[in-house]
Amino acid sequence: MKVMCSVNPGHCTLIKYIFLLLIIIHLDLNTAESVWPLPQIVILSSERYQLKPQSFSFGYRRYLDTKHSCSVLDAAFKRYFSILFPGYTYDEWVFENEVFTLTISLDRHDCEGYPNQDSSERYKLNVFAGQASLNAETVWGSLRGLETFSQLVYQDDFGSYYINKTEIEDYPQFNYRGILLDTSRHYLPVQAILKTLDAMAYSKFNVFHWHLVDDPSFPYQSHKFPDLSNKGAFHPVTHIYTQSDVRRVISYARMRGIRVLPEFDSPGHTKSWGKGQSELLTPCYRGGTPSGTFGPVNPTLPSTYQFMASLLKEVASVFPDPYIHLGGDEVDFSCWRSNPYIRAFMHKMGFGLDFSKLEAFYIEKIVNITSVLRKTSIVWQDVFDYHERVRMLVEVWKQGCYLCEVRRVVKAGLRVILASPWYLDQPGPTHNWARYYNVWPLAFKGTEKQKSLVIGGEVCLWGEYIDATNLSPRLWPRASAAAERLWSNERQTSCVERAFPRLQEFRCKLLRRGIQAEPLYVGHCKHEYQSV
Repeated sequence: MKVMCSVNPGHCTLIKYIFLLLIIIHLDLNTAESVWPLPQIVILSSERYQLKPQSFSFGYRRYLDTKHSCSVLDAAFKRYFSILFPGYTYDEWVFENEVFTLTISLDRHDCEGYPNQDSSERYKLNVFAGQASLNAETVWGSLRGLETFSQLVYQDDFGSYYINKTEIEDYPQFNYRGILLDTSRHYLPVQAILKTLDAMAYSKFNVFHWHLVDDPSFPYQSHKFPDLSNKGAFHPVTHIYTQSDVRRVISYARMRGIRVLPEFDSPGHTKSWGKGQSELLTPCYRGGTPSGTFGPVNPTLPSTYQFMASLLKEVASVFPDPYIHLGGDEVDFSCWRSNPYIRAFMHKMGFGLDFSKLEAFYIEKIVNITSVLRKTSIVWQDVFDYHERVRMLVEVWKQGCYLCEVRRVVKAGLRVILASPWYLDQPGPTHNWARYYNVWPLAFKGTEKQKSLVIGGEVCLWGEYIDATNLSPRLWPRASAAAERLWSNERQTSCVERAFPRLQEFRCKLLRRGIQAEPLYVGHCKHEYQSV
């Protein structure tokens, strides 16, 4: 771009200098504006302050002091210090007189619990000369504010750290912002799951939907039913999740403000279950005799519900989240139809030949079991399609007019999680991130009360073609497009062209933080991924 001057050369030089200065200021502001997902309200200034690792500290105020410290924040301070200043570790001792302090205050002390569906993530962040303040209603909101603060810090070409004067008021558009990982079709090492939790926190996701088991394998190690993993896992030692592993994942997620939602999908997707639990699955018949193959869980036997009650009681004691996903999708009725004992049960119950009623019968009993355990049930939309009367939370996953399905569910007075438009397991070019960005979960005809029943959405990464080798690049940064849709104001984030440079910058931040995120287009990052 040229600067055209119609004045004398001296004035022209001055104009060029001012123009260059404006460009520098503009670049600094663009760097400050690269927060992802975009906060609800941001006021930025060109005024900037230098930060130094040897004179930066975190502080407590209000409900937090030396007597009532917060383990979640103490751990976060160490993490974010290394993110702010790569190569440095957090030390409480400050060696310079002029200290820049980020002070945290909470409206209530809730550091010892777990995040849940009703946890507030609202925060206010103010950055001004020599200090910054972060106020949140809960510790989970303060974690979101720390992430925003970390993204506001940038380096100049000489390696010095800066942050601009900033005022932010922020909160999520939806309370449920999830990532589903499937650990049955391919086993994911615990370390890969933990790395995903890190990346989720960077994008402000707050629910890890753990699809633990399915047809191919049963890697969850049950204390009460050890044969489920001994016989149903790919390997009974190397490819299982011990309860110690599960506790580690839950603890790691909690420290990042992330819930862990377990899924034990039934009555379909249960072939691996039958290897370690006899008489659980339905024997299939051919020509009036058993074929030697097995279908879905047998819903006609009392022993089925005794087993499920015992297993779910254990699961409820291991996973602290008040929600549990019961699955209920893609049940193949052909095996039930072939079994004469199943058909006799159907006749006795007055179901006729409508096997969807048999599935509804089974699901209703499982939902009742989870209710006794004080857990809220989530099911895939298939269950609602078959049995609209069951009161539960519905996850919409099928393609087609998914908003039509959302509307149908909320009209029945049920809460909804939207997953249909965010299936990322299939290979696809990274530039199709805009497809996941241009999703409008509330773009259906309905009342405000009905729209309030849409509690959020979820990115699903099924495991047919995913293992630890391609988990991160398949997920990031495309999942971050969904993250902004679920966090930010729709009107402020409706333009793909304006979002692109921010997402590019955020992808570079992910690389610097050790997340192997795919490139969006031609270009480079100042700090490329180092572990290739």
